[in-house]
Amino acid sequence: MNVIEVCLTPELIHQYTLQGKIAVVVDIFRATSCMVTGMAHGVKSIHPVASVEECLALGQQGMVTAGERGGIKVDGFTIGNSPFEYMQEEFKGQSIAVSTTNGTKTILASTDADEILIGAFLNLQALVDYITTQRKDVVVHCAGWKGTVNIEDTLFAGALASALAESHTLSGDAALLAFELYEANQSDLLKIARASSHAQRLSGFGVEKDIEFCMDQSLYTAIPTYNNGCLKVIS
Repeated sequence: MNVIEVCLTPELIHQYTLQGKIAVVVDIFRATSCMVTGMAHGVKSIHPVASVEECLALGQQGMVTAGERGGIKVDGFTIGNSPFEYMQEEFKGQSIAVSTTNGTKTILASTDADEILIGAFLNLQALVDYITTQRKDVVVHCAGWKGTVNIEDTLFAGALASALAESHTLSGDAALLAFELYEANQSDLLKIARASSHAQRLSGFGVEKDIEFCMDQSLYTAIPTYNNGCLKVIS
């Protein structure tokens, strides 16, 4: 059997070996949920970058600009970080440059992996189906919040570990912690997610509908994968 590991925050990723493995990057609230949604609605490619300046420069080249800092849309960006913004018909076939507080940093810190997949509850079953065929070890790389652990990403890691139980064994205490957190709360994931500090922060911005949507499971089959600086859907 293969193994599944969980890195609870990017600040710990140096403790993990990514070579030869699949990295599943997750930022449930809301970067990776947005990316999956955008790809499912026909966005051509997504270009994650570290800084606001890089994002704006890509905007000058004709890309849509998206993202946030501290949960708030960056001045000068086309859109913020709500999955509903990524559904707009006008973005079908377009390329989006994105920079966020946590999610884009986590993608860029995962480049030693053989393959980087973008994960969310929204494409959970598609991820499970794909990973099962690859027969590789997996590291779930959680974005967390500014270097700290968060509940929603850890829940997702546990959900993925649970769904892969027949092909991947848990490796390490972080994976066991995520698995047990999910198993204890799987009957009402939204309840515990709403209690998280990140959900409380977002609720203060009036985006409760984003929280609910990002916790929906397996609405989409799109799996974005990162190569050569951009995300495209696995064909």
